[in-house]
Amino acid sequence: MLKNLEKTWDLEDIFPGGSESEELKEYIAELEKEIKELNEGVRGEIENWPALIDRVQKAGGRLREASSFIGCLNAQNTKDEQAKLLGRKMQQLGAALQSVFTTLDKKMLQIPEAVWEKLLEEMSELAYNLEERRQRAAELMSEEQEKLATDLSVDGYHGWSDLYNVITGRMAIPFTVKGKKKKLSIGQAANIFADPDPKVRKEMGEKWEEAWSEEAELCANALNHLGGFRLNLYRHRGWDSVLKEPLEINRMAPQTLDVLWEVIEQNKDVFVSFLNRKAEMLGLEKLRWCDLRAPVAETSKEYSFEEGANFIVNQFEQVSPRMAEFVRQAFAKRWVEAEDRGGKRQGAFCTSFPMSEQTRVFMTYSGTAGNVSTLAHELGHAFHQHAMKGLPLLSQRYAMNVAETASTFAEMVAADAALRNAKDEQEKIALLGDKVGKSISFFMDIHCRFLFEKDFYAARKKGPVGTDQLNEIMENAQKKAFRESLADYHPHFWASKLHFYITAVPFYNFPYTFGYLFSAGVYAMASQEGENFEQKYIDLLRDTGRMQVEDLARKHLGVDLTQPDFWQKAVSLAAEDAEEFLRLTEQKKR
Repeated sequence: MLKNLEKTWDLEDIFPGGSESEELKEYIAELEKEIKELNEGVRGEIENWPALIDRVQKAGGRLREASSFIGCLNAQNTKDEQAKLLGRKMQQLGAALQSVFTTLDKKMLQIPEAVWEKLLEEMSELAYNLEERRQRAAELMSEEQEKLATDLSVDGYHGWSDLYNVITGRMAIPFTVKGKKKKLSIGQAANIFADPDPKVRKEMGEKWEEAWSEEAELCANALNHLGGFRLNLYRHRGWDSVLKEPLEINRMAPQTLDVLWEVIEQNKDVFVSFLNRKAEMLGLEKLRWCDLRAPVAETSKEYSFEEGANFIVNQFEQVSPRMAEFVRQAFAKRWVEAEDRGGKRQGAFCTSFPMSEQTRVFMTYSGTAGNVSTLAHELGHAFHQHAMKGLPLLSQRYAMNVAETASTFAEMVAADAALRNAKDEQEKIALLGDKVGKSISFFMDIHCRFLFEKDFYAARKKGPVGTDQLNEIMENAQKKAFRESLADYHPHFWASKLHFYITAVPFYNFPYTFGYLFSAGVYAMASQEGENFEQKYIDLLRDTGRMQVEDLARKHLGVDLTQPDFWQKAVSLAAEDAEEFLRLTEQKKR
């Protein structure tokens, strides 16, 4: 039983002293020296490839260690100016290390095939990752051009992402909460959309749209430059499709993505019916954008932080004792930042520290069932990284789509347990509504983001896109994704959604939907395998950084992701929840 949990995380055992840490400064100085030495070392003839690759891997791990720490500092306090400076320093070092990798990758291309095959045999644990790097290197620009692009990206490409974070970090939305006037951070304000009072949601919806409208010009500037940088880089590399890079990053075939969206599109009718029923239950003709996260039934159930933590641990215990024990330790060691306070970054995330073999989870916890789901989700990410321990660092670099597998699986375990434990039909309806709402997020909300980005890049190829056109593209995407089932939309969603401004992964959207549905297959495996599940699950997680997703699914689930069958079964599980909700609420329409 977990008791007296702190809601703030402990970062001191990684680098004591926060953004003023002397130990961190020394660490960064040593890392900078190591990267410079590597940069010189890869220029000459390479006699010992295994030793050099090991050094480069470790430099990457140390870079991630410091970057994760600094990312945590920036997330917990958006006003920490020293942390912002350190973040920019890490971007510079990241670009320098990327230059090392660029040279290394190009030199791999020069190795004769027979010698290369022998090297892969010698480094069998890294064979997939090295072969992947070599193949991708063949599709890039010259070494000099790639290095120049990387160097320019620090103050260009990544600089626009930094600007967006500055914009959102300074934003504060005035709002009255329980009779008290407050200035809410973006993360706090977003939680208001789950308030049961329609007037409260409507007021926040208006203030939210107004706040982003005021920042639209700056956000549009940032988005245009991010899009322009990518398009120009792709053009010089000879890449025609804006989806080439995100698909390669996610180790995913275009056919898999196409069939995933096709199956979802064919199954949206029941989710539109859910949205219509939800509107009826809330006394509305149609749902507004601000109502999408509204609870469908009144329930007094709130979870203290300890209750939420213990609930998650208890449910994880049923499917994986090792996952439950890991989560207990994460809480005990204060690896979770959950305090509901101003000045924090919006959203939730999990970040890993590969050298110290730790993780940290970040969110803003206010006691809702949705908060418990989010907490379970992020702890699932943390366990995924824990499962990778002992593998070479390059093999631990799993893509975003499979990264969402462990997290969404963990969320499913918690959500289904909450449903089983519902004290009455009212609470069951509330929890089922929240669960189906999550499905709609992946099938409709994420879909609208994907459609928006495709249309945005098509427009951006012709020139800069103004705020009015961005609003129009976004609203059209929302109408198409939601089948015009809403009364109004959020035209400035392109400005308010952080994911459009993340530079690490373009198209930071479809991997969520992939992970959600892929995890449904893993969830089904948990039911079928019983006691055998845990080890099979861990084996699957350990392969996520060294296989194409189609091969991963074939090996561990016995399915073909390029065909509709798997996706249809996964979507049908979510559709059954929607149908059950419609059945239970038939007599509760107002």
